[in-house]
Amino acid sequence: MVKFEQIKGFIFDLDGVIANTSVFHAKAWHQLADKLGVTWTEDLANQLKGVGRMDSLNLILKSGGKENDYTEDEKIKYATEKNDNYLSLLKGLTDKDILPGMKEFIEDLSANNYLISLASSSKNSPKVLEALDLEKYFDARVDPSTLKNGKPDPEIYVRGAEVLNLRPEECIGLEDAVSGIKSVNGAHETSVGIGDPEILNEADINFTDTSQVTLANIKKAMN
Repeated sequence: MVKFEQIKGFIFDLDGVIANTSVFHAKAWHQLADKLGVTWTEDLANQLKGVGRMDSLNLILKSGGKENDYTEDEKIKYATEKNDNYLSLLKGLTDKDILPGMKEFIEDLSANNYLISLASSSKNSPKVLEALDLEKYFDARVDPSTLKNGKPDPEIYVRGAEVLNLRPEECIGLEDAVSGIKSVNGAHETSVGIGDPEILNEADINFTDTSQVTLANIKKAMN
């Protein structure tokens, strides 16, 4: 692991790291799974964390043994229906929905001149940042529609460093999902896992919840 002093940028996942929009995603996917006759389980919900829209739909269909039941056009229709449902659930989102300590952490990064980018698989991330009143702190954002591969592929975190004009080893990636940690590690960046350390056991640094994520605690863990 690199030394803390080498770090110049922080790359954030959104759902479950900055705000719990993942609960809205889960609710919208659950409703679609019910409609498609696929049994919703906690394991399936965990598989969808940090995964893009079409990949999530394919995981749901595979879980129900229905992966060959729909045309590509039908899949796009269902994915769009889920997204519309998700956006309607998001309408009440405000800065009060930011996870504990994360606004202060992001403000601290900005005050200390660290560069900040967003590496979310969600095409709705600009709307979410705006609703949370955090967009002003982000120097750049990866546009997921420009990516060839979703997480756990490292592409999104490689791009997260590129949009800040930094080398991967100068960046820290923050994630709450196994697929995200694999993505950060594959990009050769320092990974911070937020959640159960037994599940996120490949992370370089672990915090059980967002309130523990501070510059001082990251520096202590790295040095």
